[in-house]
Amino acid sequence: MTTTGAREEAEGPTARGLWWWRRRRSVVLDVGLAGVSALECAFEGIRFAGNAQLPVALGVVFGVLVGSVLLLRRRWPMAVVLVSVSVTPAEMGVLLGVVGLYTLAASDAPRRIIGALAGMSLVGTLIVAFVRTRQDVVGSDLASATRWYIPLIAVFMALSLSLPPVLLGLYVGARRRLMESLRERADSLEQELSLLADRAEQRAEWARTEERTRIAREMHDVVAHRVSLMVVHAAALQAVALKDPQKAVKNAALVGDMGRQALTELREMLGVLRAGEQQAARKVADAGPGGGAGGSAVPLASVGAAAAAAAAAAAAEDGPGMGDIETLVGQSRDAGMVVEFAVQGVSRAYAPEVEQTAYRVVQEALTNVHKHAAGSKVMVRLAHREAEIAMQVENGPSYGAADAGLPSGGNGLVGMRERVHALGGVFVSGETDAGGFRVSAVLPDRAAA
Repeated sequence: MTTTGAREEAEGPTARGLWWWRRRRSVVLDVGLAGVSALECAFEGIRFAGNAQLPVALGVVFGVLVGSVLLLRRRWPMAVVLVSVSVTPAEMGVLLGVVGLYTLAASDAPRRIIGALAGMSLVGTLIVAFVRTRQDVVGSDLASATRWYIPLIAVFMALSLSLPPVLLGLYVGARRRLMESLRERADSLEQELSLLADRAEQRAEWARTEERTRIAREMHDVVAHRVSLMVVHAAALQAVALKDPQKAVKNAALVGDMGRQALTELREMLGVLRAGEQQAARKVADAGPGGGAGGSAVPLASVGAAAAAAAAAAAAEDGPGMGDIETLVGQSRDAGMVVEFAVQGVSRAYAPEVEQTAYRVVQEALTNVHKHAAGSKVMVRLAHREAEIAMQVENGPSYGAADAGLPSGGNGLVGMRERVHALGGVFVSGETDAGGFRVSAVLPDRAAA
């Protein structure tokens, strides 16, 4: 039962108001049409009863029942058409047939069924019109008229009662299906836009999380090493303050230098972050107040990505590089650490992010030695290879030396690994057979042009 009424029924009881009607005006329309059809069939039933020599009341009741079938046109349009075809020989149900054909053609019934029932109605109307016209013509002045008069009138009446409602119903049904398709497509597009907005918000949140992680890593690298050295020098200053005033003065100067360097690096980092925020704000201003759910979410992702990219680029340009590693080693030596520094291969220019990552790996490795293996001997090696730069920081056993008492968040190795992997490198860390600890990293050669 692929009809309009069946489709309305499939939409659930909450979609209709009474039985198979969804709207109150549909009930009023169908009841009105059924009433007019019943009245018409009742008058025609009187004539039918007289011609068939039946009681007039029986003809009236039959006509009312036949005309009332129009109430079912939305539920069973095929049944309405079949009833109209069946009563065509009785010359009743003109409105029933016209409205039934229109409803059937506008429904979702298969085209072959619509064509078959419309053809049956056309043939039935043609036969009845031919017979009726011939009865009216016989014995009148038109009896001697051309022989094409009766067929022409019959064909005209059949086509007039069958073809217009079928064509109108096909047009209305096609238009309704088109509107439903467009409505479904609009709903689908709205859902897709909502999903895109959600995904854009997720990407923006991911970008913000990545930016927070990157800032935390930078702060850790900048602060941890300098403050660790300051704590070591402060401890040495406290130990020799009374015994060796000159060495105490030297250690105090080193503490001051370390503090100034830490402040300088923090100031540079804050400047980088402000530059990233300004660039992101300019992108938002250029994007304008464009509306929509998607339009408000996508700039968030671009803002986060732009800020992260700007901050990373600025940090790479202004941050330390390969040439500062020797100074870094010297600072650890000044703090009392025994450090051996070896370089293999010919030094050359690398991309800023490669140089900064190499510096941070060595810096964090030395910081970990200050924290956890104070007094141990350290070997720092750099190897400039054909397509990569390798670095290794290895410390020997501490032989029971006391821990420096510096706080540790456990993120140093994680940060080094993230930095190296972000550039497509390899990072390995772990204890050595001698009881020390080794940190090794290999970065691809992204030489600056």
